[in-house]
Amino acid sequence: MLSNMMHRTMNFVLAAAGVLLGASGTLSTRAQAQASGRYAFEVTSVKPHKAGDNQYALPQFQAGGRFTSRAPLSVVMAAAYGIPFQGPSRLSGGPAWISSPDGVYDIEATAPKDAFPDSLSAKDRTDRERLMLQALLADRFKLTAHLEMKEMPVYALVVGKGGPKLSKADIDEKDCPAGPPNGPADGTVVCHRFNGGRGRGLHGRAVNMADLVSYVENWADQPLLDKTGIKGLYKIDTEPWLPMEMMTSRPPPGTKQDGVDVSDLPTLFAVFEKLGLKMDSQKDQVGVVVIDRVEKPTEN
Repeated sequence: MLSNMMHRTMNFVLAAAGVLLGASGTLSTRAQAQASGRYAFEVTSVKPHKAGDNQYALPQFQAGGRFTSRAPLSVVMAAAYGIPFQGPSRLSGGPAWISSPDGVYDIEATAPKDAFPDSLSAKDRTDRERLMLQALLADRFKLTAHLEMKEMPVYALVVGKGGPKLSKADIDEKDCPAGPPNGPADGTVVCHRFNGGRGRGLHGRAVNMADLVSYVENWADQPLLDKTGIKGLYKIDTEPWLPMEMMTSRPPPGTKQDGVDVSDLPTLFAVFEKLGLKMDSQKDQVGVVVIDRVEKPTEN
């Protein structure tokens, strides 16, 4: 898949917060309401990605409120609504081109100078970034969508028999700096953000359980829901794990994926067990973003 290829080449940090909904349940409502205010980008550029150019880049907010992306439109939508960009599908409907090379766009956008004041919390910053990205998609791609709850097989993340084995973060929620999503170069703590992934392990200095399930769901074969009841911020570092599709038949020695030897890696279930947590198979209601309308944009 194109999204898997981009994951192998980019250090993508997926924000972890819920889908933003208007009172009517229409996903674009709040974004459209804010389109003329500070939650809209000041300058945007949308151009089709050059044919034959395989230099992709996943959606990313940078310091100062600058947004860049060279990814399929479906991946940009996932970033806008806080759903996995790969793994179990939480995006439904829409034409096939949104997930194909024909749907890759070079997007650059700049927020107004006052869009992200220093007093803004990390969560509020993430919410505002998503509103701005939703407004961009509504404006340039005529995107409208709504949320539907669907019952499906899921993994419920619960506390294991021996209790959680988690290390408290070295910072409290009230002291979390807003900061750019990928962290400043001076090493300042950035809360609610993970680095790494399946082939590198999970690395988060101050994350909660919602952050954990939202990030890991990108590599699970079913939606992952937080049912631990655990509150607060924790420092989480894990080893890489075996791809879910290889769990039924252990790969032979020397087998590599994403450049990593996977033959001796633990399963994702085992990684969670070391944290004192368990992935429990259940059925539950899961939010799915349903695309009502989307169009190819006219070039700048």
